[in-house]
Amino acid sequence: MNRANFGVGVSVNHTMVLCFCGKFAVVKCSWTPKNPGRRFYACPQKDSACRFIGWVDPPICERSKVIIPGLLRNINRMQAWCTALKIMLLASWVFFVILFIRSV
Repeated sequence: MNRANFGVGVSVNHTMVLCFCGKFAVVKCSWTPKNPGRRFYACPQKDSACRFIGWVDPPICERSKVIIPGLLRNINRMQAWCTALKIMLLASWVFFVILFIRSV
């Protein structure tokens, strides 16, 4: 894995990693049950034969591997519920407007 430090005029150094193709790898985020929220380097070319993977973050603890997927499921369930409530609210307003127009 070839690495080059890249500073942008700030105190934090950004590490640029070259993949097997010789291109700068991009940082992606894993949402698998084994590595939820863990960032990794990957080849920037989709469907490339390079198949380069390198971890940015250290491994997470076992407890986090159990907690994070459950929290994500809760967030997704709440977002779906909010979407359903918005649709019901919109439908009730449409129904109200139709009733109001018919009564005039």
